[in-house]
Parts: sequence; structure tokens; C-alpha cells
Amino acid sequence: MSALQDAIADAKTKIGTEVGVSNWITVDQEMIDKFATVTHDEQWIHIDPERAAAETPFGGAIAHGFLTLSLASRFAYDCFNMLPGQVMGINYGMNKLRFLKPVLAGSRLRGRFTLQEVATKGPKNMLRTNLLTIEIEGEETPALIAEWLGLAVFED
Repeated sequence: MSALQDAIADAKTKIGTEVGVSNWITVDQEMIDKFATVTHDEQWIHIDPERAAAETPFGGAIAHGFLTLSLASRFAYDCFNMLPGQVMGINYGMNKLRFLKPVLAGSRLRGRFTLQEVATKGPKNMLRTNLLTIEIEGEETPALIAEWLGLAVFED
């Protein structure tokens, strides 16, 4: 069997199981402000903590949903190693994505991955679909859930 075939066979035994939980990351106001600057999304609910505390039901500034989502890559680094014969991993996109709870500045987040599906994609690629849940420390409702597609590329 090839490295790709071995990886697919192994992954199929893990469908429906949790395959990784990342370390916690603090989303502080500085991170939110930098994200706002880079993305040109400087809406006051993100960058004005005093106004957000006074005029929103959130109690303070909240992270951009796309900031929360962008941390998925960092969480994946904590949870996934290169497989034998794999030369790179590529973000292939999302199927379903829902933002469920705002992330207050100062919150700690982590990612939880559950393998949902695995398939061959071309002659040297394995496509994995993981349910990604980004949890907020101390909260029952996660910040977001998404079906994330990742392509593992294997050597020829």
C-alpha cells in the first residue's frame, strides 16, 4: 500500500471520534484591535470597549467572528501532525459554519476536532472533513461550529 492508502485506511477507523483538542488562546483587546486594522473592520462593537459595554448586551467589546474563525489554523497546528508521506496540508474550505456565541475580549478559546469523513481527492490527496468546535472557556455554548475541509497532500 502507498502512504496515501495507509493514511486513508487509518483515518477511516477514526471517523466519528475526537481527533484533537488544542491549547487555549486568549483573545485580548490588542488582538481584536490588530485584526480590525488589518481587515478594515473597525466597527465600534469590536474596538470601543466602553461604548460596547454601555450600548450592547455583550458587556464589552467582542471579537470579530472571522477573527475567531481565523484561529482555526492555530488550533489545527496543535492537533494535527504531518502523516507519513505527507508533504503539506492545505485548507480546502468550509461546508457549514455557524457563529453561536460572541467572544468577549479577554476570553480564552480552543479548538476541538472530530473526524466526520475521509476520501481520496485525486491521485495523491486525502480530503478530511472535521467538525470544528471553537469553545469559550467557562461557557457551555461554543463560539462557533464548522465543517472544515483539509487536504493532506502526499508525495508522488
